[in-house]
Amino acid sequence: MADDDAKACCGPGYASPQAAMKAPREKLLYAVALYTGTGVEAPDYLATVDVDPDSPTYSRVIHRTEMAGLGDELHHSGWNACSSCHHDESKKRRYLILPGVRTANLNVIDTDDPKAPKLHKVVPGDEIKAKTDLSGPHTVHCLGSDIIVSMLGDAKGNAPGGFLHLDEDFEIVGRWENGIDGMNYNYDFWYQPRHNAMVSSEWAAPNTFMPGFDLEDVARGKYGHSIHFWDFAGKRIERSVDLGAEGMIPLEVRFHHDPDSSHGFVGATLSANVFHWHKNGKGWDIEKVIDIPPVDVEGFPVPMPSLITDILISMDDRYLYLSNWLHGDLRQYDIADPSNPKLTGQVWLGGLLGKAPEAGGHTVHGGPQMIQLSLDGRRLYVTTSLFSTWDNQFYPAMKAGGAAMFQIDCDPENGGMKLNPAFFVDFGKEPKGPARAHEMRYPGGDVTSDIWL
Repeated sequence: MADDDAKACCGPGYASPQAAMKAPREKLLYAVALYTGTGVEAPDYLATVDVDPDSPTYSRVIHRTEMAGLGDELHHSGWNACSSCHHDESKKRRYLILPGVRTANLNVIDTDDPKAPKLHKVVPGDEIKAKTDLSGPHTVHCLGSDIIVSMLGDAKGNAPGGFLHLDEDFEIVGRWENGIDGMNYNYDFWYQPRHNAMVSSEWAAPNTFMPGFDLEDVARGKYGHSIHFWDFAGKRIERSVDLGAEGMIPLEVRFHHDPDSSHGFVGATLSANVFHWHKNGKGWDIEKVIDIPPVDVEGFPVPMPSLITDILISMDDRYLYLSNWLHGDLRQYDIADPSNPKLTGQVWLGGLLGKAPEAGGHTVHGGPQMIQLSLDGRRLYVTTSLFSTWDNQFYPAMKAGGAAMFQIDCDPENGGMKLNPAFFVDFGKEPKGPARAHEMRYPGGDVTSDIWL
């Protein structure tokens, strides 16, 4: 694929995924951090972390951008612009949108000063509910100059939700989709323009997952087990695939970064499996390619699943990384053959199996959860918080001890992973009290969210 075939128009202006891999080493990292659910009466915030090993403030939070109000539960985030800007060089990846899952607020952060971002605007959740009957904002993707946000529920927190459409000034356009027939729940999504395709996944209604996890809700059918293939231009679902018991709670959706590729993956969280899909000429083939067995643990009501809570693909589409939040390990798979992933690296970090209660001399409250890979594929950053009520349920010590951020060194040539003991960010010692750290982004660009043309 020639660089000109997939020109990115934002941030540093990478011409292609391959060009992005040659970018200078990242020096800053943003992490959403929250007090929601901790007992600390303070707004959630965006933490700016110094990840430059030559800096005197290396591995520290150097700035905190607070949200306007309490109780957002910041979770995922996304940029106002990406490589789907259709070669419009006037667009810049300047604004980071931080959805509040509980309030439905969309907090727009101006990163013009990368070290000290500012709150630019809040799109009120009450306005979103009133105009679109949607709540529970989750995944943010740019759409040319506009923005799409997956919404997990209606205004009252019931399923199935839908998709919110914003213009480039962050004004509400309305609902993006033309229909949601076949969709029981909503969660993550990714589109691949050259294939006129979008894939979305399912978690549960906000009213189900917000109070915490109840195993009985799975038996009651209150959690998703399907993924949906969309006609992207038509904004309608073409085919829904029920993954059954092997695909309970499919969450993170990832296509290859190569815009010509139809290959993609989704992690089924509760079933602890990864599925691979691709076009077969007539439609879409889908197959299970990774299966992580549950483990019998004393006191746990069922064999404990690993709980795959995040996956990502390296910029060159060579490796897939995943986190097992309950078991406590991070994994690296070689996916050169997407139908036959090969395990090439593994690091233990916290978790409930007791294999790594400490890492680099630090007690881990929680397990590996959100992950972010450097553009060159050599550094994997990881945080330990999943969702406030789920944290409190499975890792109660996190409420007083806070979450943390670690760095894993990766070998992109031969495979392999190891903990970097020099890097540790302790969110348990934040100025206003123990905080939870969740998703991460780089100023100007990151590997997990960019969609190329």
